[in-house]
Amino acid sequence: MNKKLIKKILSGDDNAFSQVVDEYKNYVFAIILNFIKDYDEVENVAQEVFLQVYISLPDFKIENFKGWIGRIAVNKSIDWKRKNAKIYIEERIGNSEEMDNIKELNYCKTPEDMLIQKESREIIYKLCNSIPSIYKDVIIKFYFEEKSYEEIAHEEGTTVKTIASRLYRGRNILKEKWREENETL
Repeated sequence: MNKKLIKKILSGDDNAFSQVVDEYKNYVFAIILNFIKDYDEVENVAQEVFLQVYISLPDFKIENFKGWIGRIAVNKSIDWKRKNAKIYIEERIGNSEEMDNIKELNYCKTPEDMLIQKESREIIYKLCNSIPSIYKDVIIKFYFEEKSYEEIAHEEGTTVKTIASRLYRGRNILKEKWREENETL
């Protein structure tokens, strides 16, 4: 990256920053596309990347400008995936019938996906610890231990209908806890 160009940008020359965007937009898009497959969202994240570059340029001290922009693109992409993983889980929790198959959270393809999945499962598990144990035990056995209604009913010494009822109530309590947790963020 040309140091003169950086000085122009820092002095407020918008045309100089346009040159940076033109030069690195394909590179940034390629990085983001590795994380996000929705083109509209890729454009949004790319805008966030270039905004961050513009804001952080006065603190830029590294000689590898391309690597620096690439790192910003990776970080913004991971942030987007984390945010959308939380929204995805909230939608899953919000829809009781859909939550019956939490195993679908195993959509992982990349190490970043696996990290986000692990974080999401930990959040749900933590929230389970904050609900009454009569519901927590059934939710953990069903979603995390992947036991059937019949297996849980046998272990709990009750009927399948009671287990279904506990799961339903537990999901509703969990959904409320999830909302409370996210309102504080």
